[in-house]
Amino acid sequence: MKAVFDAKPNSGYDDEIVRRYHFPTRGEDYLASAEAAVGDWIVYRGTRRGGQPGYFAVARVTHLEADLARPAHMYAYVSDYLPFDRVIPFEVGGRYWEAPVRAVDRRAVGRSVHGKSVRPLSDQDFGAIVAAGLEKTLAPENAIRLGLTDVPVPGLGEIAAHFDDGAVPGLGHVRQVEEILVSRKIRDASFRRQICEAYDDRCAVTGLRIINGGGRSEVQAAHIWSVADGGPDVVQNGLALSGTVHWLFDRHLISLTDRFELLVSHNKVPAELRGLFASQMNRIHLPHDERLWPHPTYLERHRERFIAA
Repeated sequence: MKAVFDAKPNSGYDDEIVRRYHFPTRGEDYLASAEAAVGDWIVYRGTRRGGQPGYFAVARVTHLEADLARPAHMYAYVSDYLPFDRVIPFEVGGRYWEAPVRAVDRRAVGRSVHGKSVRPLSDQDFGAIVAAGLEKTLAPENAIRLGLTDVPVPGLGEIAAHFDDGAVPGLGHVRQVEEILVSRKIRDASFRRQICEAYDDRCAVTGLRIINGGGRSEVQAAHIWSVADGGPDVVQNGLALSGTVHWLFDRHLISLTDRFELLVSHNKVPAELRGLFASQMNRIHLPHDERLWPHPTYLERHRERFIAA
């Protein structure tokens, strides 16, 4: 059974939402809803009190574990975390995404979700929310820019359209959404879009910004902590890098300090390549939004491999 997990910063819970969600087991059927979601997908929703109301990411619950340090609390561990292209408002045009909320009087909407930070979500409503959340990544006009020209994604328009006319998407469409969420090509495209936008299509190391005739940026989206080793598809775990620099970074021949200074394995990187980033040794090019800067945890993991290499 799918579910909604409400999350907000500074909530007092021990959340690390790309990896785990912390919740109380007392009252309001939190535990039952979380247990039912094991092995299935959940949607994260930011609350109004958290400052970013709306659905912002999707993940799959792998298992639950008791919090040994805090009685009557548990962790829901997740995988396949994927942020949406944009935050999807809780309400659009006077209509709510979740069926139980749609069923109550508008004056009772607040009470209907109060104290229900972990609650069930129907397959159909899940499919509609995800289709809206990935609308930009899956838009046909972005296929060239994101490298999705050979990945057909039919039917998503029908799923999102149900929100306008009240129709319910079929479960076949929902299964299609689930397949999209585990498609490496789709996830890479979503990650690339986020990275290119955050770094303004500019290589973080060389500072170069090149856009080809088809509107595709020359830079590539590099994971700091690799996906193969468990790294998430989030901007804070990525860098925009030109092809050669990406090659060096993935082989741990260059890395970064926590102050975003470049580290170079001088005995392994040829002098002619070091010239590519001679002017960027003190600090790389970073997004304007500091919240999108590389996270120290991911940098540390990459640096460990750099030192070992």
